[in-house]
Amino acid sequence: MSQITVTLPDGSSRSVPAGSPVRRVAEDISPRLAESALAAVVDDKLVDLSFPLDKDARVRIVTDKSPEALHLYRHSTAHLLAAAVTNLFPGAQCGIGPATEEGFYYDFIVDRPFVPEDLEAIEQKMKQLAQADLPYERQMWPREEAKAFFARRGEPLKVQLIDEKTEGQSTVSCYTIKDKETFIDFCVGPHVPSSGKLKAFKLLTTSNAYWKGDARNAPMQRVYGTAFLSDKELKAHLSQIEEARKRDHRKLGRELGLFIFNQMAPGAAFWLGKGTTLYHTLANYMRDVLFPAGYIEVKTPLVYNKALWERSGHWKHYRANMFLIESENEVMSMKPMNCPGHFLTFASQVHSYRDLPVRYHEQTPLHRNEPSGVLSGLTRVRQSSQDDAHCFVMQDQIGEEVERLIRLVQRVYGDFDLPYTAKLSTRPDEFLGEVATWDHAEAQLKHALDRAGMEYTINERDGAFYGPKIDFDVTDAIGRKWQCATIQLDYAQPENFDLKYIGADNAEHRPVVIHRAILGSFERFIAILIEHYAGAFPLWLAPVQAIVLPISDRHLGYGVSVRDRLQAAGLRVTLDERQEKINYKIRDAQVQKIPYMLVVGDREASEGTVAVRRRTGGDQGGTKVDGFIALAHEEIESKGKSRGSQAA
Repeated sequence: MSQITVTLPDGSSRSVPAGSPVRRVAEDISPRLAESALAAVVDDKLVDLSFPLDKDARVRIVTDKSPEALHLYRHSTAHLLAAAVTNLFPGAQCGIGPATEEGFYYDFIVDRPFVPEDLEAIEQKMKQLAQADLPYERQMWPREEAKAFFARRGEPLKVQLIDEKTEGQSTVSCYTIKDKETFIDFCVGPHVPSSGKLKAFKLLTTSNAYWKGDARNAPMQRVYGTAFLSDKELKAHLSQIEEARKRDHRKLGRELGLFIFNQMAPGAAFWLGKGTTLYHTLANYMRDVLFPAGYIEVKTPLVYNKALWERSGHWKHYRANMFLIESENEVMSMKPMNCPGHFLTFASQVHSYRDLPVRYHEQTPLHRNEPSGVLSGLTRVRQSSQDDAHCFVMQDQIGEEVERLIRLVQRVYGDFDLPYTAKLSTRPDEFLGEVATWDHAEAQLKHALDRAGMEYTINERDGAFYGPKIDFDVTDAIGRKWQCATIQLDYAQPENFDLKYIGADNAEHRPVVIHRAILGSFERFIAILIEHYAGAFPLWLAPVQAIVLPISDRHLGYGVSVRDRLQAAGLRVTLDERQEKINYKIRDAQVQKIPYMLVVGDREASEGTVAVRRRTGGDQGGTKVDGFIALAHEEIESKGKSRGSQAA
């Protein structure tokens, strides 16, 4: 039997018979490694331990310490979930079951919606299958035989997936747990070697879904779960979920009187008084940041002729997510993004190289026809506004402009006490333009990140087809990551819209467009802020910054005068005029998470003072009204940094 050479991560090599499964390498290294092995990376490809080695290769054994382990666990646990469901509900049809950043899910067609008791039974069955330590086995089936098999089992969705994903292949990959009677799924894998490796998992909830996310397709039940490499990590995550439940922006938004939703306008928020104040505070904050940085605010139309979207490419690639309107036999669409309007605005004037960069900023509403099944509070809506901007620059201005943008991101996230990380996404396999142009652009982005002192990771080949990009993730108070800011270079749309500027040589040149958003949509960012602060906004953001609390009716007149003075000083202040005990008023103000409570009674009225109570710090003592105004203005100006975090 011929031998092949396997090269290990430390540079050493071993010889094994050709055709040996990769687990043979782990066994040859040590029994301990063989016991802990979950999979392997062979020449940069993640594979099962049963993968045959038929040529010289680089091999790295994957254990629970490897970066690939968690995703592998979760994908395998999704299969375990499907095995439990099909055992308990024999008529169930399986859809798809991917691993996610938070865990995994699996979609099923079943006779009735799952109830909490079903989840308990399914999870118990999963534990039984895990304890039985059943093998996961990859089987290569002839394509037509696999289609016929799943058709006989009454699983047309699997037949459809095989048709779509394996066209031109003679064989397809299927995975069993124990055997095809226990469970089988069409899947490319890889998976853990046996169910006994899966110990720390939990089913969380169910939701309605549709096959392929399309409401015109079959309705399905989606079961969500999570899995970790240890019970300790699982318990920590479940604690985070419980904390997230308390901070849920949908719950707090209703309790704090910020916004509501109504089925008459699905996917669009009704902003109430305090929510509208918060929205405008955020929008005006961005204006205050951007105007000194050279941005011009514009307002472009909400509805455009389809010819515009054909020119931009959205009609071909995005039409399903656009709201269409017919007017006088012309097809129109509400805009899902601002870019084409900004291109028309730029093209309406002659620009010199001396004018560049030109920076357009816009906050008008956008409409995207998101499927009803994915709408979720403020985080997934059909109507939103963005802190959207497009910067038109010359080639040699890219690095400097991107550095300016990065510093804006740093300032904004610092003001919200949001830690952040950056990712640079480089040229994908399919791209527009020349390699040299991409290399130059990527080098400028890297240089800008370095000059701004940003640590970043590189997502190889994950850029948009029209240019490289930098994405920023923020981390909230309970450790969850949210993708927010993005900086994207675009060489394609300036060509599509024939954008030009007159260079120093008096000839026409093509600008580069930088698409950028820092907050993203205001709706989604407000959801993040509500959950980050648990509804207890810092003073500068709070819709109601202070409330005046008269101890009794005879103090109401003085309370009115205090409120009026504070409002005249630009503070957002209300007065509690109710005939309630002062302790009740204080508790209610704390429930409403108002930063400052100003109690006024006989002493305060006679001395011209207020008794200050902080939301979290309790009684702060008495102070003159002007003294409180100065204190509040200082805290607002500094975004609370000089006094520590106000998020508690």
